[in-house]
Amino acid sequence: MGEPLVCVGVIAGPHGVRGQVKVRSFTATPGDVAAYGPVRDESGTRRFTLRLHGAPKEGVVVASLAGIADRDAAEALKGLRLYVARSALPTAAEDEFYHADLVGLRAEGMAGETVGTVQAVQNFGAGDVLEVAKAAGGDTLLVPFTKAAVPLVDVGGGRVVIDLAVADAPADPEAAR
Repeated sequence: MGEPLVCVGVIAGPHGVRGQVKVRSFTATPGDVAAYGPVRDESGTRRFTLRLHGAPKEGVVVASLAGIADRDAAEALKGLRLYVARSALPTAAEDEFYHADLVGLRAEGMAGETVGTVQAVQNFGAGDVLEVAKAAGGDTLLVPFTKAAVPLVDVGGGRVVIDLAVADAPADPEAAR
């Protein structure tokens, strides 16, 4: 398996008639979608250097890509997810985590029992939520990603610790990470 990839954006569609595209950025600062070097598709077979045009609007940037010269070629890229190597991204600050680093971690309870595996990190507008596939099967568990509900994140050890008593309580926005 190659180097881990992180999705930094997705092509939302064409912009104009000269091959420019709208890119929905998944980076904290939308313009940074082009800051980490060339982007690639998930398989790594297609690579693009993004040249941004204008200021980002609502998380979307307009970009041109070498070899894409008309609207039809840009339209054909709609929905293409854009990735960079994990190593190209800056080191996360203390108590900050890339979603890609959290997905796949083992979720444990406070006593060390296996709860499940982190499947995704969601945000429905009130803060990040870990989606945990329960080890016993059945529904997934949604856990607010707060220090109270998730007191330990050990990326190197491959686990997060969840306080299930707090995770089931109403979320406190003041406790967010």
